[in-house]
Amino acid sequence: MTEKTGSVEVITGSMFCGKTDEMIRRLRRAEIARHKVQVFKPAIDTRYDAVKVVSHAGSHFDAIPIKNSEDIRANLAAETTVVAIDEAQFLDAGIIDLVNELAEKGLRVIVSGLDLDFRGEPFGSMPVLISQAENVSKLHAICMVCGKDASRTQRLVNGSPAKYDDPVVIVGADEMYEARCRRCHQVPGKRG
Repeated sequence: MTEKTGSVEVITGSMFCGKTDEMIRRLRRAEIARHKVQVFKPAIDTRYDAVKVVSHAGSHFDAIPIKNSEDIRANLAAETTVVAIDEAQFLDAGIIDLVNELAEKGLRVIVSGLDLDFRGEPFGSMPVLISQAENVSKLHAICMVCGKDASRTQRLVNGSPAKYDDPVVIVGADEMYEARCRRCHQVPGKRG
């Protein structure tokens, strides 16, 4: 009798570090190995395409847009063996239990998302998912100020760093993001 061995893999880091490219690379390999793959993404993420995960570099993979973690359960096909969830930081806290439930049922779960918000603080459910995962890949971008490894996402509003008290998630706002290292990352109004 063969036992199902599930697992959780988390791909994390700042914006522009290649999280989605890495997730797509893993998904393509899973397809080559003849696994049934399903990809889910938050419906609020319509930057490049409503029904695909798309990297900044242009790689893409078909995805099912969801409003919450329960939508994954409702849309999961019985034959699926690999589940990928992009931009998990935008999902409700129920994603933690769901990811672990899927892994315990023997599925390979690949989760991608920002570990830190624009303020440099833990983002959504990502810290818990990172701590519970069997495998964590923290990727780095290039700091747009000094050229060193970047681990932070700098939000700019009208060319200036966003203030600490600004909302963490803004849909459809006129803003821009850059990858920054710890030294070059600025958050006016942040204490400590």
